[in-house]
Amino acid sequence: MLFSPLLPVHITGGIVGMVAGSAALSFRKGSRRHAIAGRVFVVSMLVMAGAAVYLAVLKHEIPNILAGTLTFYLITTAWSTARRKHGETGVLDRAMVLIPVAGCAWTWTVAAEKVFSQIPPRDGVPLAMDVFVGCIMFLAAVGDFRMMLSGLSKRNRILRHLWRMCFGLFVATASFFLGQQQVFPAVLRGSILLVILAVFPLGLLIYWFFRVRYFLEARA
Repeated sequence: MLFSPLLPVHITGGIVGMVAGSAALSFRKGSRRHAIAGRVFVVSMLVMAGAAVYLAVLKHEIPNILAGTLTFYLITTAWSTARRKHGETGVLDRAMVLIPVAGCAWTWTVAAEKVFSQIPPRDGVPLAMDVFVGCIMFLAAVGDFRMMLSGLSKRNRILRHLWRMCFGLFVATASFFLGQQQVFPAVLRGSILLVILAVFPLGLLIYWFFRVRYFLEARA
């Protein structure tokens, strides 16, 4: 098995990111604790994603290259969204949109090939996952173009920041709790507990999405 000194960095970044991300979602939004946990989350997730891409390149694992790049993109754009003023965009925003556009095209092309293929997927990724990830990248790209063309309202800026942070956290939890089940005791492998922990960020995403949407609309 190929070992790299970056592997412990990748693992540590992922663990710290999951803890800090969960803390940031638990603290009151806009509070000092939320801001500190958010910064730790961003840094650790970018470290994890960068190391993941490097390790995947060494192993020629294209799905993991895509997953690491998607995570890096989501966290970076979520962070930049929180720092932007109303209606403001920058060079980073215009450059980063290339990632979901290229990723969506690649993923859906691979999915189309699997539809017409008579053999199991060579990359080990189910067709449904390719379609799902492609849809996420498509929606992300649409959101980027919409922001650049017409800007973002306060509510939409918060929602953009929120869903990208939560989905980036979901990539980390799914990769760990579902993709690395060999590190858990045998009794837990394949259990519903690991599935719940993996998809927990999506539950938080849905909760905060509707809470922010309803709360801001009620105050408007």
